Amino acid sequence: MPDSIEMIIEPRERDLGGFSVRRLLPFVQRRNVGPFVFFDHLGPAVLPPGKGVDVRSHPHVGLATVTWLFDGALDHRDSLGTYQTIRPGAVNWMTAGRGITHSERTPHAERDAGHRIEAIQTWVALPQSHEAQSPSFQHYPAAMLPKLALDGATGVLISGSAYGHRSPVTFPGGICQLVLTAERDTTVEAPEAPELCLYVVEGAAHVGGKRIGEATMAILSPQRPCRVALEAGSRIMFAGGDPLDGPRFLDWNFVASSKEQLTKAAADWRASIAGGFEATRFTLPPGETHWIPLPGDPQPPGIDHIPDDHDEKHPDWKSQ
Repeated sequence: MPDSIEMIIEPRERDLGGFSVRRLLPFVQRRNVGPFVFFDHLGPAVLPPGKGVDVRSHPHVGLATVTWLFDGALDHRDSLGTYQTIRPGAVNWMTAGRGITHSERTPHAERDAGHRIEAIQTWVALPQSHEAQSPSFQHYPAAMLPKLALDGATGVLISGSAYGHRSPVTFPGGICQLVLTAERDTTVEAPEAPELCLYVVEGAAHVGGKRIGEATMAILSPQRPCRVALEAGSRIMFAGGDPLDGPRFLDWNFVASSKEQLTKAAADWRASIAGGFEATRFTLPPGETHWIPLPGDPQPPGIDHIPDDHDEKHPDWKSQ
């Protein structure tokens, strides 16, 4: 019988000052799994009062992003005028298309009180036919997402189809992303997907006689059925879908099917900064005044401004 696991990927960990980020994708020997070209595990971390996550405004092209929170909260602001707080169980699905700018920050209430945060952030490459589409943003409250009840495990279907359920999250291609928590020692079948990875958030899983420990990703072979044994209390994420319709190149926050597109996006970000974000390809979210420069470029002057989180203070916000 063929091996059920094609590859094991160990995380590359980076300390961001107060919390760590573990990166799984892209990996030198595996650039993507289906449309998933980026996979980061943030935390877990306990932030004291007065501390928070502050990701200044930065651009994206050619992808859709989703941050799945296990704990904590984040305020999303983007150049479409969207202002949306995300909490565990909900999905913020941002499609960059030809270009969008956004920021992610800890809400004021959590920042003041101190809080625990843990999340998985993924990027999904858009099909070539949709790379230049108009940017968009959709918020899906937790109540809208299908709840999964398997034998000994429960979870949420984030996108795509699995176990007889379909997520309302729309994507122009085959995709599957879900989380499961084992209530006891149990065994589940891996979802049907041409390309699929299994990530162990905590605990352990066993596939084909191999133990996959915490913060480790296993690229599963396409053979089905594929049985995944979960230890009690373990939490996992499946992610994958159809193969990409061609190579994808990544540079900083940009994803594209050609290097020329990446070069242009970088040049346009510099031009947008130089032009004060007026009548340029990229603009800042309302209320934001600071941005992240291209790697190696000068940092913006002054102290970072944290926008107020009240809609009435920002008439341009579009609450989703």
